[in-house]
Amino acid sequence: MKIKCLIVDDEPLAQDILVQYVKDCKSLDLLKVCSDALEAGEFIQSHPVDLIFLDINMPRLSGIRFVKTLNHPILIVFTTAYPEFAAEGFEANAVDYLVKPFSFERFLKAVNKAIEWAEFRKEKENPGENDSIQNHGFILLRSDKKIFKVNFDDILYFESIGDYIKVHLTDTKIIIHETVKNLITQLPINKFIRVHKSYIVSVKKIRLIEGNQVDVEGNKIPIGLVFKDELLKRLHPGKLLY
Repeated sequence: MKIKCLIVDDEPLAQDILVQYVKDCKSLDLLKVCSDALEAGEFIQSHPVDLIFLDINMPRLSGIRFVKTLNHPILIVFTTAYPEFAAEGFEANAVDYLVKPFSFERFLKAVNKAIEWAEFRKEKENPGENDSIQNHGFILLRSDKKIFKVNFDDILYFESIGDYIKVHLTDTKIIIHETVKNLITQLPINKFIRVHKSYIVSVKKIRLIEGNQVDVEGNKIPIGLVFKDELLKRLHPGKLLY
């Protein structure tokens, strides 16, 4: 997916580096380069922006204070020469925190995190659920020139492996040619949840959550940062009891 982004930095050299990095990343669409947060604020009032590469230490209004003024969610990647602001930056729900000078590889890692966040938000807004999926207790999966009728209750989890997905069942495994992004739209959202960019699990089969892992019938599955809050809400819509 193409992400519309904004660069907000008062240092010309930093602007030039970010502009070049963005140009080298085909998933990004650079809308504007702003020299301060006030200019950025005016721009986003009339232009939809998905992601902001935001310096923290700027005149008139700091990057962190600027984020607190936003009325709608925009993905933020902080860029700064001051690592001591990291904790405060993450408290502002930043996707990532880049300390200058940073390499293109490090920049790309932050972009990939932002893409993961953006895809997750899109899935929540358009889950692809329909009545026919909800009313059936099975899914048809094509594997090795065969079509398998697989009951939802027999599925433990789905694991993405490149262009394929390994379907882990209670008694066997099936390999299908599919992507997680497409598969999640074919599953009933009341039975399955995406917990990582590479994993979809059966809600019914979850035993416990420990740290950044979920136990699915004894199988330890990693939980992606952007998926954890939604997972906790699905398992317990109210407050957690301690």
